[in-house]
Amino acid sequence: TKTRIVAAAARLFSEQGYLDTTMGAIAAEAGVAVQTMYLAFGSKVAILEAAHDVAVVGDDERVALLERPWMADLRADPDGPRALELAVANTLRVIERVSTLYGVIQSAAADPEVVELLARIKAQRLETLRTLAQELAAKTGFAAGLSGDRATDVLYAVVSDELYRVLVVERRWSAAGWKTWAYEIAALRLFPQSAPGKGGKRP
Repeated sequence: TKTRIVAAAARLFSEQGYLDTTMGAIAAEAGVAVQTMYLAFGSKVAILEAAHDVAVVGDDERVALLERPWMADLRADPDGPRALELAVANTLRVIERVSTLYGVIQSAAADPEVVELLARIKAQRLETLRTLAQELAAKTGFAAGLSGDRATDVLYAVVSDELYRVLVVERRWSAAGWKTWAYEIAALRLFPQSAPGKGGKRP
């Protein structure tokens, strides 16, 4: 039932926006009673958060993003540039799933509850990228003297949904083009000896 509610809500939020999507409309789309949704989630913003969380990982399994197989592959690979490319590729997959709903959340930020949700999402994303930066810092070729905070900030900026939408949605880059660009920009700071144009080779 929760899966149906979240899927229905994600469709309606994406099509109509958060503010114009009523609990009644979600209930009708999911084929459940409105009371069932309140019992399962408590509020409309909680359903929005659940829809966002499902989009982040790609399913409703109780497995965190950093516990997925791709992260184990990243941890196991000692080669820094290769690990960075894996990180960028999987970040792209997350952004492609989340971008529409993230835009919905930003558009509804006049709602105080949505403002709090947006702050939580940004904080969670920052911590995820901090973990990625820590893993990359232990790899061969990581930039000498680059702090963990600065590496985190580089990733937080380069692989942001905002930049993705500017380049892919607004400027109509291909997703593959964005991935190559994001890798090259991040590599210039994190793995400068292997970055394109610095005498190194892309993995």
